[in-house]
Amino acid sequence: MLTIRDLHASVDGREVLSGLDLDVPAGEVHALMGPNGAGKSTLANVLAGRDGYDVTGSVALDGVELLGLAPEERAAAGLFLGFQHPMEIPGVGNMYFLRTALNALRRARGLDEVSAVDFIGLARGQMALLDMDPSLLSRSVNDGFSGGEKKRNEVLQLSLLEPRLVVLDEIDSGLDVDALRLVADSVERLRSPDRSTVIITHYPRMLELVVPDRVHVLRGGRIERSGDRSLADELAVAGFDAGRPVP
Repeated sequence: MLTIRDLHASVDGREVLSGLDLDVPAGEVHALMGPNGAGKSTLANVLAGRDGYDVTGSVALDGVELLGLAPEERAAAGLFLGFQHPMEIPGVGNMYFLRTALNALRRARGLDEVSAVDFIGLARGQMALLDMDPSLLSRSVNDGFSGGEKKRNEVLQLSLLEPRLVVLDEIDSGLDVDALRLVADSVERLRSPDRSTVIITHYPRMLELVVPDRVHVLRGGRIERSGDRSLADELAVAGFDAGRPVP
């Protein structure tokens, strides 16, 4: 589903991604781990089309090249990015924001828009699964939300938009144990043969609840090691230098 080839990305003249290659087949969950400064969040930003990067290489989703598309076109193609630090948008109602996003995708897919009444029922059903206060729908997007509420609101968007490719950029950071479990349960619930997920994380605790099909170690702007779930366990014990050749 996702095919990345020879991806380079630089910011302010400094190369962060250095020829990264990655394949994420349909239906699989892949974990991307690595030390600070390895390029994990840069990869997420490049996939989503954030400005400020000089990018070369190829990123294809379902065979569609993404690098030439605007962020909203990438979203319409099926890409969803869950942020490490979700932005607050004072003055923009959460329900309006979510319904507008959903209907924009539905129009792009040739589907009818969801009415306000139907949307409220749909959103409240998903919020119940996330143990979210329904009043958060009537507030501004993430404005005054706690860290856990912001992350749950990201997963609410994910549940409503039903993307093809999910990229979660350290969505586990700042969550207490209960919130982490709710978020992880939602990611597991959304597993599908038609959806793939990339979980970007520093720590293996998320991977105790969401079992990945593959684990990759990103270092120096490229994938250094790949393995199954046991690689995350190894990294938890020995750190990111585990298995590296001695200079």
